[in-house]
Amino acid sequence: MTDTTQRETQMAELPLGPTPRFVTETFDVPNIDRIEVYQAHGGYEALKKALTTFQPDDLVEEVKKSGLRGRGGAGFATGVKWSFLPKTSPKPRYLAVNGDESEPGTFKDRMIMEVCPHLLIEGAIITCYATKVHHAFIYVRGELLHAGLQVERAVREAYAAGFVGKNILGSGFDLEIIVHHGAGAYICGEESALLESLEGKRGYPRLKPPFPAVVGLYGGPTVINNVETVATVPAVIRYGADVYATYGTEKSKGTRIYCLSGHVNRPGNYELPLGTPLRTLIEEYGGGVRMGRKLKAFTPGGSSAPLLGADKLDIPLDYEAVAAAGSMLGSGGVIVLDDQTCVVAATLRMTEFYRDESCGKCTPCREGTFWLVQLLERLEEGGGRESDVDLLLDICDNMFGRCFCPLGDAATSSIVSSIKLFRDEYIHHAREHACLVGPGAQRARSHAVAG
Repeated sequence: MTDTTQRETQMAELPLGPTPRFVTETFDVPNIDRIEVYQAHGGYEALKKALTTFQPDDLVEEVKKSGLRGRGGAGFATGVKWSFLPKTSPKPRYLAVNGDESEPGTFKDRMIMEVCPHLLIEGAIITCYATKVHHAFIYVRGELLHAGLQVERAVREAYAAGFVGKNILGSGFDLEIIVHHGAGAYICGEESALLESLEGKRGYPRLKPPFPAVVGLYGGPTVINNVETVATVPAVIRYGADVYATYGTEKSKGTRIYCLSGHVNRPGNYELPLGTPLRTLIEEYGGGVRMGRKLKAFTPGGSSAPLLGADKLDIPLDYEAVAAAGSMLGSGGVIVLDDQTCVVAATLRMTEFYRDESCGKCTPCREGTFWLVQLLERLEEGGGRESDVDLLLDICDNMFGRCFCPLGDAATSSIVSSIKLFRDEYIHHAREHACLVGPGAQRARSHAVAG
């Protein structure tokens, strides 16, 4: 029996079939954003189960057992993160749900908040009960106006139904939830900058340690989880940790939502078991690379993840396999580049984002991102030199690991990885003052013929 056949046999024997949708199961149901429809399809049953059959500490252990890891980027074990809160503290505890989704190529949290906000609310309540938190904040990116309004309405409906407020479902557990609209700063996706913003300050990252679990919002112990992470919690409780953990890989359990975008025929969000091969995501779900072209490169975790080449088409999309290949799964934002993409132009576009979104707190990021864009523009516009390629790497080396927060590191990822994979394209830009592939190359050849 081949490895592929063995895997298919194992998948067919799983309790919920080979491709369960733990998060997006009901997303095709009309009006699932309304509490009565959500409840008619099993909504808030996981909350009832949590409040009646689990003690808080037991819930933490159940989430640990499930293997659920953070879906915001770092992939840290969720239950373990919850357990970091000190057992005793004179200050109130808080939950901050990170809905400041702004990683280029990532749009899953937006879908959850817009389509099924009650799933997020239910997950937040269960999380608060498990971690003994009585005040929760849902931080929604400012540009996601509709998503924020959907969550606000869902919170009002949950209050009216008795799922939020005093003595929830007669359990004696109290919880207040506040929805906060951010001002549209990428840096506020970094957890400590998010806390600064919630406190009414400029969204600058904090020095760590101390970490938010000990000194977080208003100086109190704070749990910070991504929207998709929180929205997965009801399924873990509803189906049980053992069922959830049967999916995925040994160390990357369950499913996750992959945001497929770029040069594919059917871009969109696809919830699949962790470890699903990239080829399956692109060809079976994304309809293949557009216009019959071939894959050139892709980012597996948003623009902050290093690029991987077409030779990694069969890589399993899980945390360990992607890391071993030299990138990171991150937010699950899979951006596909076809073989007619100028990698210099694509890298410039991504780097412009980090220049614009740098908060300016530290010099390496504030100045470095500006210099990187300046050099990439010079190469792309035909005025670059071969020495610019090594100068780009030198600037990246002086930024990586030397910035106050991970934004500076993220800005270097696409540059370092693209030069490693496609150095010949950069050299071609410097020597020929034109793109090696794509429309830029066509224009260059046309000028040469006309001359």
